[in-house]
Amino acid sequence: MKTNKTVYWISTGILSLLFLFSATMYLVNYDMVEGFFDHLGFPTWLIYPLAILKILGIVAILTKKSIFLKELAYAGFLFDAILALAAHIIVKDGEFMLALIGCLTLMISWGYDRKVYGSYVQKVNE
Repeated sequence: MKTNKTVYWISTGILSLLFLFSATMYLVNYDMVEGFFDHLGFPTWLIYPLAILKILGIVAILTKKSIFLKELAYAGFLFDAILALAAHIIVKDGEFMLALIGCLTLMISWGYDRKVYGSYVQKVNE
């Protein structure tokens, strides 16, 4: 059990730092991020909403106040990471490593969250 918690907190910490770094860049360095979004073919109006949602997602995962919001945050992060990974691969800019790390840490964090804290289905059936 202790190993599971350690793996959970390390992966969740990396995941949180990665998405917090991303959100901070979106808010602090908008012009640079706008260039990235243009390069990848994403609409730039998404920058501020994504930054806010990334911060709220981290809060939802770390506080565990709502199982539904936590699962929604994991799903949102998965979509974000997969889309970023696919976009970098499609434009062949070689900048896909952070998205890949995001996907991997997300899967590990989500899997170990279920091992340590139980699944949504278990909570509903209790």
